[in-house]
Amino acid sequence: MIALERLKQLVAFPSVSRDSNVAVTDHIEKCLAELHFETERVNYQDRQGVAKSCVVARKGPSGKGLAYFAHSDVVAVDSWQYPASGPWEASVSDGKCYGRGSCDMKGSLACMLAAVESVTEDLTAPVFVTVTADEEVGYQGAREVVAQSRIYQEIVKSGSRAIVGEPTGLQVVHAHKGGCAMEIIARGKAAHSSTGQGVNANEVMIPFLSDLLKLHHEMESSEEWRDERFEPPTPTMNIGINDGNGTLNITSPQSRCTLYFRPMPGQDTSGVIERITQRASEPGLQARLIFSGDPLFTDPQSEFVQELSAITSSPSRTVAYGTDGAVFSELREIAVLGPGDIAQAHTDDEWIALEQLDGGTRLYAELIRRWCC
Repeated sequence: MIALERLKQLVAFPSVSRDSNVAVTDHIEKCLAELHFETERVNYQDRQGVAKSCVVARKGPSGKGLAYFAHSDVVAVDSWQYPASGPWEASVSDGKCYGRGSCDMKGSLACMLAAVESVTEDLTAPVFVTVTADEEVGYQGAREVVAQSRIYQEIVKSGSRAIVGEPTGLQVVHAHKGGCAMEIIARGKAAHSSTGQGVNANEVMIPFLSDLLKLHHEMESSEEWRDERFEPPTPTMNIGINDGNGTLNITSPQSRCTLYFRPMPGQDTSGVIERITQRASEPGLQARLIFSGDPLFTDPQSEFVQELSAITSSPSRTVAYGTDGAVFSELREIAVLGPGDIAQAHTDDEWIALEQLDGGTRLYAELIRRWCC
């Protein structure tokens, strides 16, 4: 199975989002060049100054074709429970391939590369492949592609049909939630707690957290923030708190709150962001927007989605997670469709079923033949 061999090569690169992905991008670009793609690199440094890279590629004549999107970064491995091999060595057992990124989403990329290799007919329309960095931590790679890539602009102008290859069990997803992340910092003053001279940043943060909890409950109960097309049908705000203080007798000089919520199509987040920012403008608090991504929505009754549903023999659906599609808002015909089960993504024994690799390769090859040959 060509896809399996390609997946093994991809898993061997420990391309965790916090680290550079340049090595795996070099490998992917080499694979694309060997398949006779024209390639374009989009390089940048992330907020921590780490070198990152995306690759955008095209093959075939100009026109309306197929644009496939993937990401090369994977989540960190804080624990790994699969005993037969480590996270960076793809291992096959009982019809599954284990390894970090095997499901999310190097397995999908392996299928697309194998599909291109399997199509021997002449192309009459282009095949585009885009592989980004930083999808797992805020879509910065996708934003850089939109801002910098000449080939991406060709995808937009041609109106090419777009597939984001995240794991959907090879079922069509016509909509997913967006994402909004913020950071709020409270400042205090460190001192020995016995002196009464310090200012505990947590005491500055607690009143803000009380207001934030009210906002969270409001968003979970208000009809304005419900959309029954999704499960769960609410933005599910997640709140994190950390003062970094491991010592009992020091007043904490800083307290950090993070929040992340997932708006759905038609929901305006600007009011929420403004409300949080204004509340955090009080002395001792400061807020910043980490990232914001739009929900993805394509009309499930559109010819594009209906065609995909017919090809996959499944009705389209919505999902609660997000993808790089949150950034590619210029693309009018876009859906999420890829091998693997999202329930296996990010787990400590991440795997993808071999039958999904086989099915993904066949599906992507069919789309290439249908739309590009």
